[in-house]
Amino acid sequence: MGAGALPSGEDESDGIVAEINVTPLTDVFLVLLIIFMVTTTVINDESKNIDLPEGTESEEAPDGVTVVVDDVGTLMVNDRRVSEDELRATLEGALEIAENKIVILRGDKSVLLGQAVGILDMAQQAGAKGIALATQSPEKP
Repeated sequence: MGAGALPSGEDESDGIVAEINVTPLTDVFLVLLIIFMVTTTVINDESKNIDLPEGTESEEAPDGVTVVVDDVGTLMVNDRRVSEDELRATLEGALEIAENKIVILRGDKSVLLGQAVGILDMAQQAGAKGIALATQSPEKP
């Protein structure tokens, strides 16, 4: 038998074994999985670390139209009770005669943000040139 000869009974195809080695493929997938896990954690944490500004007391309180919303949702414009349907018309009338075209929202802590945004949006549509949120000074110990 020569050096290149195959033993009897064996084909040439039997000598070559072609298998895909999945170990490097698995390693790549695991590395990609770890990268995606780390980046999604970083992206989620960015929205939690918001530094909100602190409220300070201004030297001058702005003059304008005052809208008050109490804890049960009662609306008052310049100390006059109004319904939600009358709010825009009342704001338009009050802004016409007001010297400063500013709407000051005085809302109870329990007022929902959606309701406050709706009131301020209506004030802007009624012709307000500026808006302000009334706050109280924090209690000092």
